[in-house]
Amino acid sequence: MSTTPSTASPASPAIRNRSAVAMAGRIRDLALLPALIVLIVVGALVSPAFLTQANITTILTSCAALAMVVLAESLIIITGKFDLSLESTAGFAPAIGALIVLPVASNGFGLELPTIVGLLVVLAIGAIIGFINGFLIVRLQLNAFIVTLAMLIILRGMLVGATKGRTLFDLPDAFYALMIVTFLGIPLAVWLAALAFLIAGIVLKYHRLGRALYAIGGNPEAARAAGIRVERVIWGVYILGGVLAAVGGLFITGYVGAISANQGNGMIFTVFAAAVIGGISLDGGKGTMFGALTGVLLLGVVQNLLTLAQVPSFWIQAIYGTIILGALMVARLTSGAPQT
Repeated sequence: MSTTPSTASPASPAIRNRSAVAMAGRIRDLALLPALIVLIVVGALVSPAFLTQANITTILTSCAALAMVVLAESLIIITGKFDLSLESTAGFAPAIGALIVLPVASNGFGLELPTIVGLLVVLAIGAIIGFINGFLIVRLQLNAFIVTLAMLIILRGMLVGATKGRTLFDLPDAFYALMIVTFLGIPLAVWLAALAFLIAGIVLKYHRLGRALYAIGGNPEAARAAGIRVERVIWGVYILGGVLAAVGGLFITGYVGAISANQGNGMIFTVFAAAVIGGISLDGGKGTMFGALTGVLLLGVVQNLLTLAQVPSFWIQAIYGTIILGALMVARLTSGAPQT
């Protein structure tokens, strides 16, 4: 009596491996929730003002701009690339949009174009910067680190030159609207950031474009063989990232009430910190928007807690660095693969 070989046994290890990987991913996504709960408890003990509605609104408002740039960076990292110039985009794009609207008396270019044109220019500049980055990285095959580092430096110099090192005040109310206008007591910027993360999370999980991003980050050659237009998708993500960073720059403008010549300077370190501790793998192909959002909230709570505890501000960056190292060790333990 002959027997047919069972196909269940060879498949079982692969199925178990995929299940283990999926479970590890869920662990990474939820790993920050206990830390957030602990920080909230500590905050309540440190200061009675921590759990007040005003302070919670302050935390969410201060996180809005960071969230938009983290979203941009996370989408790019998932494809296996990254963009250091997002912080400069967050400063340069709003500044140019404001300069073409402001009169010479307010340090503008004197064009005095309609405010709506200035806002559209902000978004257009973000898209153009992303387009240029994508062209240099995708078409010319240049190193993403060098390209975006150079773009960061170029935009930083252009921002200082365009503003002549001055801070831009007396902007049209529309430049502040996303932070001034509120819904249920919370600025529109916070709601917009939350909506952006929700849409990105749904697309990544359920849409073929989201699956394409993960496939490209995991193995670009296999993705290309599967019919995914790798170059076009990466290019498009860079453009989207530039637009999101420009919107984040508008959030900063509304939060601060002005545009300084160093707006966004040093922001990229916090952006990477939030993405990494949120489970976005620097190798690409891994991570979720929920994890990235919890990373943003964790850093926002940490900063607020340190402020309430009157910890000197110069310790915050050191603490952020420690958090990143801890997150990398947790990712190593949960994934079984080194983070590079």
